[in-house]
Amino acid sequence: MTVIVRDLRPDVPADTEGYARVRHLALPYILFTPESVRHLVTHSHPEAHFRSLVAVEDGEVIGAAGVSLAHDSPEPGQGFLNVYVRPDRTGRGAGRLLVRAAEEHLDAVGATKLYTWVLDEPANRAFAERHGFTMGRPAHFLRLDLANGTLPPLPETPPGVELRTAADFADDPRPLFELDAATVTDEPGMVPVEFTDYDAWLEQNWRHPLLNHELTTAAVVDGRPVAFTVAYTDGGTRYSTSMTGTLRAHRGRGLAKLAKVHSLHRARAAGITEAFTGNDAGNDPMIAINKWLGYEICATEVRYVRAAG
Repeated sequence: MTVIVRDLRPDVPADTEGYARVRHLALPYILFTPESVRHLVTHSHPEAHFRSLVAVEDGEVIGAAGVSLAHDSPEPGQGFLNVYVRPDRTGRGAGRLLVRAAEEHLDAVGATKLYTWVLDEPANRAFAERHGFTMGRPAHFLRLDLANGTLPPLPETPPGVELRTAADFADDPRPLFELDAATVTDEPGMVPVEFTDYDAWLEQNWRHPLLNHELTTAAVVDGRPVAFTVAYTDGGTRYSTSMTGTLRAHRGRGLAKLAKVHSLHRARAAGITEAFTGNDAGNDPMIAINKWLGYEICATEVRYVRAAG
């Protein structure tokens, strides 16, 4: 059968369900649902020039790609293309066609450098290198078995520190935005990021359909959140943290660890059985916290890069 590549149609359930299924089968360590796929397409920042592409064979979505510019980076022209193919549908040319369509789009919107993530496996690395990419930084996916594993006991909350959830900031989430903006600049990686647009953060992050406001937890000092862990859930039994951080002036007190272990205890009590997170391979402090919590590395991916054009 012939494989065709086209834009995902966010109002067509077969497209959003197919995209989410491909992402789950190819990369089960990140939460994707049809709702989150639809949200990403319909609420991405205009300057990101975001496109969700699908590779379709005989009416079935067998491949997916997310393509965008890093609009929140201080370095212009940084383009992202991440391509996924169902493991049982490889060898049909879907990946190659998705890369070609993604490159054409990024060239048209002014990308000067292209980045992609691939799992650290021979076939995936070879695919990236055939398309001219060179190896960059690795990162790890980590998994925690909440159904059968053992969490550390809850530590005592230090004097002057209060634990609150994102739900407590429902009337005014700006303090969490300010904490997110302050800590994201310290995230290790190849593409620097800055959060400066509060309205965009509300639309893309705060109103994300998988963000769990009850499990997202912040350590608060003098009424201000100074450390937090951001929790997502898929509406079933899976949980993921995408960001855990502490303001520089409050580091060394174990506040990020405190927030995350409380979130995980409450997640388990709510029936969550599986937790995921990710770390840059050089982020030793966060890797140490996650190992203390019981996470184990379950996969590694590598960011590849090349010049556009």
